[in-house]
Amino acid sequence: MTEMNAELLARLVVGRKRDGRCRYDPLAKQVLVHECLKPGVSVARISMQHGVNANLLRTWIAKSREQSLPGTARALPRAEVASCTPAFVAVQVAAPVAPAAAALPALRLQVRLPNGVAIDFDEVPLEALSPVVQLLGTLPCSS
Repeated sequence: MTEMNAELLARLVVGRKRDGRCRYDPLAKQVLVHECLKPGVSVARISMQHGVNANLLRTWIAKSREQSLPGTARALPRAEVASCTPAFVAVQVAAPVAPAAAALPALRLQVRLPNGVAIDFDEVPLEALSPVVQLLGTLPCSS
């Protein structure tokens, strides 16, 4: 166990309730949640290392995500701000040069996702791309 984990473990439980359940330090909970949100980290392993029930830790993670929804202010530690990568890459829409006789312009859409997936649409009418853009906005990675 690293020195940081030992220090976190020492300050995680701050007391007990009358029914025997633990009371946890809010800052230590936040550090633990941020640790679990790192890529490739096992929530079960982190919970076992710190003596916290995995389901309880997942509840903390869910509450943290609810609080960080758009429209709510949330302060992030500097290290986390530096390591944040966008979940969704910008969509580039470019209208091709079309003759003046064309009724509706055809558009080109290129989508590049962080996981390496690439979607390209060439010369597609605007009304056909609208549902695609709405669908992309509903993906979990677009939050």
